[in-house]
Amino acid sequence: MKTLLLACLLLISAQVLAEPFKSADLVAGKALLERNCISCHASSFGADGAAIYTREYRKVHTAKGLAAQVRNCNTMLGLKWFEDEELNVTGYLNKTYYKFTE
Repeated sequence: MKTLLLACLLLISAQVLAEPFKSADLVAGKALLERNCISCHASSFGADGAAIYTREYRKVHTAKGLAAQVRNCNTMLGLKWFEDEELNVTGYLNKTYYKFTE
């Protein structure tokens, strides 16, 4: 019985760690990103700007760092996103490009 309980707890923990932004609305995040970020990223990195996320020397290396970078862009550009909007963009970026698990 203890082994089964431990296995269940480990499974639940793994699922929580696998999705650091699981409450994000990815569709809303994608829309915000396309409306507010793509033109700037594309002018700096060409094409659709996705190279900013996939370049070898990218600035973001953790889920926490990703959230901080999205907040920084929000502040620096004066987008005035609410925390849930930042979460949505962060979740979309993580799911699409970064794949951080914790």
